[in-house]
Amino acid sequence: MSWKCRLVSFGSIFCLMAGTAWADTSAPAIIPLPQKLEAQPGCFVLAAGGQAQRTGPKILVSAGVEETGHYLAGELERRCAIECRVVPEVKARRKGNIELALQKSDHSLANEAYTLTVTPQGVRIQAGAPAGLFYGVQSFLQLLPVENAASGPSTVACIQVEDQPRFPWRGLMLDVSRHFFTKQEVERLLDEMAWYKLNTFHWHLVDDQGWRIQIKKYPRLTEMGAWRKAVGFGLNPKATTAYGPDGRYGGFYTQDDIREVVAYAQARHIVIVPEIEMPGHSSAALVAYPQFSCTGGPFTTDLPGGVFNGIYCAGNDEVFDFIEDVLTEVCALFPGPYIHIGGDEVKPDNWKGCPKCQARMHEEGLAQESDLEGYFIRRVEKIVNKHHRRLIGWSEIRQGGLAANATVMDWVGGATEAACSGHDVVMSPLADCYFDHYQSLDQSKEPHTIGGYLPLRQVYAFEPMPTNLPALYQPHILGAQANVWTEYMPSFQHVQYMVFPRICALAEVVWSPRASRDWDDFSRRVRVGCLRLDELGVNHRALTLEAEDPPGTSAQK
Repeated sequence: MSWKCRLVSFGSIFCLMAGTAWADTSAPAIIPLPQKLEAQPGCFVLAAGGQAQRTGPKILVSAGVEETGHYLAGELERRCAIECRVVPEVKARRKGNIELALQKSDHSLANEAYTLTVTPQGVRIQAGAPAGLFYGVQSFLQLLPVENAASGPSTVACIQVEDQPRFPWRGLMLDVSRHFFTKQEVERLLDEMAWYKLNTFHWHLVDDQGWRIQIKKYPRLTEMGAWRKAVGFGLNPKATTAYGPDGRYGGFYTQDDIREVVAYAQARHIVIVPEIEMPGHSSAALVAYPQFSCTGGPFTTDLPGGVFNGIYCAGNDEVFDFIEDVLTEVCALFPGPYIHIGGDEVKPDNWKGCPKCQARMHEEGLAQESDLEGYFIRRVEKIVNKHHRRLIGWSEIRQGGLAANATVMDWVGGATEAACSGHDVVMSPLADCYFDHYQSLDQSKEPHTIGGYLPLRQVYAFEPMPTNLPALYQPHILGAQANVWTEYMPSFQHVQYMVFPRICALAEVVWSPRASRDWDDFSRRVRVGCLRLDELGVNHRALTLEAEDPPGTSAQK
């Protein structure tokens, strides 16, 4: 029996024990919890009838948000077999319709804020910007009945919602270097992120085991760096389908693929942050162009997990010409404000024995190799800034002096110091945000992964704002994100299992007011949410197993 089947079987037994209290579908179950929610008497009838396609209300849209109207119509057709027509908003309000009202003159609504009103006479979603309307649509969709609505009347409980996010950065990172996921799978993940009002997709495109983005000036990056001999990591070769015609394992995204994914994300109000790892974790690039290393190679992408000697030579000016060429093409593809350059886990051994690097240290007056990394990052930041982008990197970019305008993605510490020195910070600590960790103390009931332990409850208890950070510097904490490192996740279904429902908890942490956080209420809503995930065909961990894990158990590192 597969691990997934074992989880489902256990869940079925537990559900029988729990009875009808397992998932209360009668009360609103919006995730993340809105800032203000008030249930009202009555309901709005979307459509009535049997299994056949049914005609629903008109969707009246303000100018400029027709795309969101068509998105809502498509979701109602897919989820409830209801056909809705999208029409321009009329001045005279009519009963029985859904209105998406963009009112830019209403300064009380920030870009991501919205109001949602459901009455027996109709539905009105109002916002000051298109993103807010889109998030209001997501809350409305979570009011739909979780049972098969096509079998009977589709109704939505009456409600009044006023909502806006707590943090501007609400993210999820996907590592596609260790295992390649198709354009369609990435777009599917963007859809799933949008349901929970996440707005930042960190795309880890480059690491030691694979280079996944086409760079036209350097074709060998994908001809050689995008492939391995085998799936690696001790995994069953049949656990994945990412093989090329010649049998090599891997793949890459063409620049046309990238443009399509970027447009897909933009339609869902998600910004993509591409990561081009440097100066370490660069074996895949050096397989193709070993002259940019200190040693000249050889290098390979057939590597297990770990930290290796695939590091760019910091004393070679041609390296920075290569990086500028690469980032020029990357910036042309990604219109978002950030370029992630990694910067983590750089082994200084190569630099210690490299005459060019030692000469660079002498020229720059650097005392040790960690200072050389700071020089490298600051020089790359100038390239990034020249393209009107901001550099962001992992905690280690603080070594040797933080680049002037850099943003820190904190995974091992340094957030408070960075914020107090005027730098923006995204929180992503190892203990609370690494979704490659086990979800149960009993690892025999889980698919094999890298280790660690991160249950749903611990994600929900995570607080992004560092303790004792003075109020003056708190605006520098942009938000938080979950990281999905995929060494042991060779299929998209496995990724979904590791992400859901933990991403529901993180979404609430970064969106909802801290004072409203209530584990018992979230537990009720996430049980309904898991039923909805089942309906939408999303593979997820059975929530029933959470009962095995003692509340408040600390993570094992």
